[in-house]
Amino acid sequence: MDAKVTFVDGMQFVGEASSGHSIVMDADYEVGGRDTGLRPSELLLIGLGGCTGMDTISILRKKKQEVSGFELKVQGNKASSHPKKFEEITVEFIVKGKNISEEAVKRAVELSMTKYCSVKHTLEGVAKIDYKYTIVEE
Repeated sequence: MDAKVTFVDGMQFVGEASSGHSIVMDADYEVGGRDTGLRPSELLLIGLGGCTGMDTISILRKKKQEVSGFELKVQGNKASSHPKKFEEITVEFIVKGKNISEEAVKRAVELSMTKYCSVKHTLEGVAKIDYKYTIVEE
């Protein structure tokens, strides 16, 4: 896996992954940016959500759950002084569907967060990561 990050202008950068996909990153106006893209720290939270979300939905499908909607809310609290790293991150899994088994959701989330999600395991020991789930019956 490889990535390339190229400076564009101001504080804007374009990141490109070996998959060929790219994303624009930028900063706030206050620090010389133009607010044209995501912040790198936001991408970290999105990456965590995407990683554990893909694991979880895959496991729920294998468990034959009738998932009609799936959302993750990832909230991070950063330190107030530099390097302003994330100290705490909370991931909320919101699973919507019919006849969703709470045990299946609990197990899928636990497997992702304790065994499969490489992003979560990379962040482990750097930030306290909590998770919870909500099931919405439709």
